[in-house]
Amino acid sequence: MSRTTESVPREYTYDGFVTVSAIAPALRPGNCMYNVAQLYREITRQTALGAKIIVAPELSITGYTCGDLFLQDTLLADALVALKALARSTQWDDALIFVGLPLTHMGKLYNVAAAIQNGEVIGLVPKAYPPNYGEFYELRYFTPAFKGIENFIFEGEEVPFGTNLLFRCHEFPELAVAAEICEDLWTPNPPSTKHARAGATIIVNLSAGDEIIGKESYRKLLARSQSGRAVCAYVYANAGYGESTGDMVFSGHGFICENAELLAERRPFADEPAIADVDVKGLARDRRYLNTFERAEADTHHIIRFSQKQRCKLKYRYIAPHPFVPGRAAELDARCEEIICMQSSGLAKRLEHVGAKKAVIGISGGLDSTLALLITARALHLLGRPGEDILAVTMPGPGTSRLTRHNAERLCAALGVELRTIDITTSVTQHLADIGHAEDEFTTTYENAQARMRTMILMDLANKHGGIVIGTGDLSELALGWATYNGDHMSMYGVNAGVPKTLVRYIVEYIASAEPLLSEVLRAILNTPVSPELLPTEGGEISQRTEEIIGPYELHDFFLYHMIRRGREPFLILKLACKAFNGWYEEEEIRRVLKTFYRRFFANQFKRSALPDGPKVGSVTLSPRADWRMPSDADGDAWSRSLG
Repeated sequence: MSRTTESVPREYTYDGFVTVSAIAPALRPGNCMYNVAQLYREITRQTALGAKIIVAPELSITGYTCGDLFLQDTLLADALVALKALARSTQWDDALIFVGLPLTHMGKLYNVAAAIQNGEVIGLVPKAYPPNYGEFYELRYFTPAFKGIENFIFEGEEVPFGTNLLFRCHEFPELAVAAEICEDLWTPNPPSTKHARAGATIIVNLSAGDEIIGKESYRKLLARSQSGRAVCAYVYANAGYGESTGDMVFSGHGFICENAELLAERRPFADEPAIADVDVKGLARDRRYLNTFERAEADTHHIIRFSQKQRCKLKYRYIAPHPFVPGRAAELDARCEEIICMQSSGLAKRLEHVGAKKAVIGISGGLDSTLALLITARALHLLGRPGEDILAVTMPGPGTSRLTRHNAERLCAALGVELRTIDITTSVTQHLADIGHAEDEFTTTYENAQARMRTMILMDLANKHGGIVIGTGDLSELALGWATYNGDHMSMYGVNAGVPKTLVRYIVEYIASAEPLLSEVLRAILNTPVSPELLPTEGGEISQRTEEIIGPYELHDFFLYHMIRRGREPFLILKLACKAFNGWYEEEEIRRVLKTFYRRFFANQFKRSALPDGPKVGSVTLSPRADWRMPSDADGDAWSRSLG
């Protein structure tokens, strides 16, 4: 199937995602009305971009560096007036906005994050841990947050005031937002931990940390780690240009993390805000999956409900077309080497444990058996054993092409591995005659007879030589059931069982680049079409191409990742695939292949329920003993029906 150059014409909105933004307007310390004008300007800009949650820095209405001016009634009064003005100016938009200001309550001064929505101040969150070390001396002015929830009278209305506030969207219950302020994150027990346990899927941090050498990477490390532990999104907005530079410099460094992944970043001293689309429903799904994610006791937080229309168009989130494959070359190389080590170490242990004298492997000249052979060679090297302990077997039949047979011969020669050729044509022909199947009747029986004959030969050779059969099938084939039950489906250890097809290709490419003596033959194998070669050749050439039958593997791997790892609904997977493969495949082709994926996935669980052992190498695996338990008779109608 060839890729198209036409764009996917339909524009979708994506349920379950929300657009968030971290801003850092230029301020003037002490000039509240000027600062509010700058805040309003940037907020308006972000709402025009679709942002529904907007986070400004700590004390952004007054400026963080006001010093003893925080003890002046004039500044405190101006800050309240400015907050009222900002709230009124944003009454026409339903974005949830967080800004910072100093606030006097019950005779004490607090460093506060104010939540504004639809023209109203709906909550006030005081800073829990004002720092008083190094360049920070906040306890000179500010009182640490009190326990519990109190009310602050603002514009004649009672506004909840306390650290344990949870802002939950009425239309989108999974969207729950909580706030902490700067130093709160740097403490051993950040408030965001209890917020997440209480249900917050997005944590916002209004910060004013100065910039010193090494601090940029450290604050990102803290936020990424916290978002991973708390299984949440973390929006960090830091003070920037305009703050007093008497003793400190502020860079406006802001970023958005999601479950330990950095989604967007405003680099230090840059102008553009950080904006990203957060997968809120995905975070909720991950929490359901993790039984160790402990929820808080009931009634720990005060819930503030707000109404907001969500129409995220996913403009600020990259959807990787190959989610199993890292995008950066250095990271990809490291991933390939890590997987090779896991596969070969697992196989080495199995060979050692059973005392296998030989590793028996069927070689087709295709990608999967090539990787399995390379891994087997590495495993024997780990055990200090010679390559002669590998028995590679090529078993040409009616569908074996000249190209793949040549590939197999060249590969084994390059590795110094014994290659035994056993032609199965005669034995398969006899077997078909024995069961009364016509030799020219090219049905599933015809194809599977060859696969089972090959497996029988490998098993018997393993018995004869005191060895074990190394399985070659990959994760993508297991998902689709693209294997013959008790044929190539079966082995004594399946080294590729956890590796999807798209990643198999990159691992072989990685080895080709690292091993000059193998490079030429491996690149020839990489250029060979994927085929089971179970139908007669056409003039000695491949007549059967897998991806022409079931669809492109890169689509199937995309579907597999988003179904198993992300737990997404079929129609959302379709929309995400249309975005990821925009310009590659038309929407109707993606829909058709997705239907094929679901049909085959549900129909072939019985094969996965009887899988041999094989190493788990990534977050997606279909082993019935590890991550995936599913009845073989499960009905997939609900999944298919949603695609029309």
